[in-house]
Amino acid sequence: MATIIDGKKLAAEVRGRAAERAANLMTQGVPCGLAVVLVGDDQGSATYVRAKLRDCEECGIPSQDFKLSEDTTQGELMSLIERLNADPSIAGILVQMPLPAHLDAEQVVAAIDPKKDVDGFHPENLGKLVRGLPGLRPCTPAGIMEMLDVYGIDPAGKNAVIVGRSSIVGKPMSLMLLARNATISVAHSHTDPCELARICQSADILVVACGIPKMVKGPWIKPGAAVIDVGMDRDEAGKLCGDVDFASAELVAGSITPVPGGVGPMTRAMLMSNVCLAAELQHPEAAKLA
Repeated sequence: MATIIDGKKLAAEVRGRAAERAANLMTQGVPCGLAVVLVGDDQGSATYVRAKLRDCEECGIPSQDFKLSEDTTQGELMSLIERLNADPSIAGILVQMPLPAHLDAEQVVAAIDPKKDVDGFHPENLGKLVRGLPGLRPCTPAGIMEMLDVYGIDPAGKNAVIVGRSSIVGKPMSLMLLARNATISVAHSHTDPCELARICQSADILVVACGIPKMVKGPWIKPGAAVIDVGMDRDEAGKLCGDVDFASAELVAGSITPVPGGVGPMTRAMLMSNVCLAAELQHPEAAKLA
């Protein structure tokens, strides 16, 4: 049976470190505020925002919550981001995705000050990731790397397979693992379905972020592999599940993340860490004293 990677426990530890870090910065007069922008009334997004605001409260990070109507214009949203960029009390800006269809998400992301981009999605921050330079990293891949480190799973020399190529998870995940000397394969919607199981079976580290409930089965997994399930789906009975069939995968894997309680809590915890890093990037003199 696989070792269960406890994302809830690790997330609590990450939040604890972020709380200490934020308190230290604010003692030096460095603001650590987070602005969270939600456009529209998508209930899933609203739930995520409430959870992030609770995390801020737990970590002692001041937060401002901006709820905008579904019919907010591109210009109105851009004006808000411009104000938040200029607000010295705000260390980090998060615009909850997805945005309503009439809004240009890429333009919104690019408008955020890269030093306040706590999601790590700005082209400048992704460029730093490609170049191997320090910067704000996307929270989900950063949380996964933290989990691998804590559980002693060293990517160096390992075969790592990522199922999914989004700019939020798949692409940055491949770059982070590559930076740690893993050999990378990325499968996606154009991968030959007949080859997908074989590709997954080659993985010492398998990260699945495809959005298809229970797609990856136990026979697809190399015995002893580390399996990281990024999915957040509903099965045929309406029960929360991941992209990996946990029941069959647990019998084969060496370690595995559950859904819920795995990657999700770590993603939110890394956001708190990113807020502190953003404050330090804007006030490097304080970071030296931290």
